[in-house]
Amino acid sequence: MPTFSEERKLTSKERAALRAQANRLDALFQIGKGGISDSVIKQTEEALRARELIKVKILLESAPETPRETADRLAAATGSDVVQLIGGTIVLYKENPELRQEKKPAKKPAQSKPLSKVRAKKAAQDRKKRIEQAAEKNRRDYNRRGGKS
Repeated sequence: MPTFSEERKLTSKERAALRAQANRLDALFQIGKGGISDSVIKQTEEALRARELIKVKILLESAPETPRETADRLAAATGSDVVQLIGGTIVLYKENPELRQEKKPAKKPAQSKPLSKVRAKKAAQDRKKRIEQAAEKNRRDYNRRGGKS
């Protein structure tokens, strides 16, 4: 019995976000006169497992099927979704829960101790002084120009 994630179709907003991500991708495979073979399917599955989102190029002059037929067959064989099909370029997506698992954060290096109240007060005074100096400089510049911006 298929699980919910296998039955789930992409929404238009998800599809748009994936198209935007795919914009910067290069095609990983080319499908030519050999069409979709077992090795192409296997490589596509491995790439989807590793990346979730891939581009595949179809050589229009030599491919035995139309790009739409090829995209549908490849998506069905790999259990992925066709995100986009433009000309001879197919974008496929298949969610991989293993990539989504949260990794335990590595131990953070020891951080320095928080500032003492005295040092924090001094830092605040320094910031205030720098701001006042910058405001004074702006006033002098304004007056030097004769009050014109």
